[in-house]
Amino acid sequence: MRILITNDDGILAPGIEALYQAVSDLGHVDVVAPDDSQSAIGHAISVLKPLLVRRVHVNNVFHGWSVAGRPADCVKLALIELLDERPDVVLSGINAGANAGINVLYSGTIAGAMEGALMGVPSVAFSLTLSDELDFRKAGRVARMMLEPFIAARPEPGACLSINIPPLDKGWPRGVRCCPQSPTNWEEHYEKRVDQDGHAIYWLDGSLPDHDASSETDLAAIREGYVAVTPLRANLTHWKKLGPIAEWNWPASFGQGDRTSAAD
Repeated sequence: MRILITNDDGILAPGIEALYQAVSDLGHVDVVAPDDSQSAIGHAISVLKPLLVRRVHVNNVFHGWSVAGRPADCVKLALIELLDERPDVVLSGINAGANAGINVLYSGTIAGAMEGALMGVPSVAFSLTLSDELDFRKAGRVARMMLEPFIAARPEPGACLSINIPPLDKGWPRGVRCCPQSPTNWEEHYEKRVDQDGHAIYWLDGSLPDHDASSETDLAAIREGYVAVTPLRANLTHWKKLGPIAEWNWPASFGQGDRTSAAD
């Protein structure tokens, strides 16, 4: 088996080392990851600048490619240029912090896995919920246990799972729940400051509400101590709305026959 690992915390982050160590015995493992933190970068890719790539040796544990780019860049570059053979699975993480609820849209960790899925490779994003002490080694063991049934199921090309691990500082997870993404949004605010030149600057801050509207979502699962498994897809079409909006009074044509003119 060939595995590609990426992340959004950077190639020197403890989470990616823990994930590598957890799966390295499964086969050939390549690591292609950003050279620094790309948290909350979403599915951005680099189109206005070239990608600087360096071969690095991390903590005497693994060799990998350090890329001056985004997580999606790393996977795209790996599959098109860097790897000798196409991977059987793409893994992203282990992220420091959950990627549940609305965070799915912002997460570079999710983007790394989703880019693999878009390129036809089954992919999994692993995230560890923040707590007083982040035990990435234990999270790696959980990730390995979750990966085994994923591989055994022989997922179709393009399958993508987001797996959120609950806080581990008080023990092992209570079990596994397969659940949808929560629609709950952040309660956000900006902290206004003034820099040394007198210019206004704003720092975004916020938090997720303590209680979710539904007890069946990913946020509820990890709050109750369960590993949350959520299948994702890139197609964001709201199918139920497609028919109704087609009935709106859209323009029948453009150009000739406009009901208004420049003289108006």
